[in-house]
Amino acid sequence: MDFAFSEDQLSFRDAVRDLLTRECGASVVRDAWSNSDGRSGQVWDLLSEMGVLGILAPEVDGGMGMTMIDLVLLVEECGRVALPEPIIEHAAVSAPIIGGVVSGSRTVTSFIGGSPFALYADSCEVALVERDQRLFTVERDALRLTTEIAVDGSRRLSTLAWSDSDATEVGGPLEAAAAFDRGALGAAALLLGLSHRMLEMSVEYASERRQFGAPIGSFQAVKHHLANARIALEFARPLVTRAAYSLSVGDPDASVHVSMAKAQASDAAMLTSAHALQCHGAIGYSFEYDLHMWMKRAWALSSSWGDASLHRARVAKAVL
Repeated sequence: MDFAFSEDQLSFRDAVRDLLTRECGASVVRDAWSNSDGRSGQVWDLLSEMGVLGILAPEVDGGMGMTMIDLVLLVEECGRVALPEPIIEHAAVSAPIIGGVVSGSRTVTSFIGGSPFALYADSCEVALVERDQRLFTVERDALRLTTEIAVDGSRRLSTLAWSDSDATEVGGPLEAAAAFDRGALGAAALLLGLSHRMLEMSVEYASERRQFGAPIGSFQAVKHHLANARIALEFARPLVTRAAYSLSVGDPDASVHVSMAKAQASDAAMLTSAHALQCHGAIGYSFEYDLHMWMKRAWALSSSWGDASLHRARVAKAVL
């Protein structure tokens, strides 16, 4: 049996990587900290044109009718560039439920899974919200927003309020649970991409920064930090892939696999960010240096869609 990704899946990933590398550099992420909506400008529209945003939406709704195993590599690429967009909320969480909206040009955010905040709600057109384990859609004009402060300035956070008369029910407890799993897995995939890029930045810096007449990357302590980060990342990646496959084929243990993936990816991202900062030294704290944007996104996502402790508790409950 072949467990590798297909040639089509890898080609799609490469195309998305090329697009994001070209159109979503660090300057785009930095600009999202101070622009009007915290988003990436034309990058979102380009991803929509490629079909990324509607990849999980049913074909009858104009989507691609694919599965999480097809999306997970693309989300990781979004993490690699720290894409300042609601890619999880739109493409992973909402697409299978309200595909007709998601596969079009409208942006969807979500307010489910026990999270107190919605991402980019001030610039979305529709929100997928949860109340009493039921899912509803609410148009942006019917939402009452309260802006919240985020550690990652490119993640525009809000708390939401709405009237029942403005909400349209689109799912019950089963759909809400499945949406949470897709959100948690999407966050895990983003964390893989973020970790990979932080590790790349650290290797590049350690190769160039010299101390005592030698690159600091030649020092054993620095090598150990980078090696430990790489090991943590490589342990997390197969768990994320397995969870994506489990969701795609309807494995009854898919929720457990998602929790294993999210817990490991959160741990890997936190470890990588700590070691990246250690290897960079004081410059890593600098607002002018790019590393801080990836670190802060990793900190935020590590606790989003359930932190490592919550997901370990879900695994423990399943095996007891």
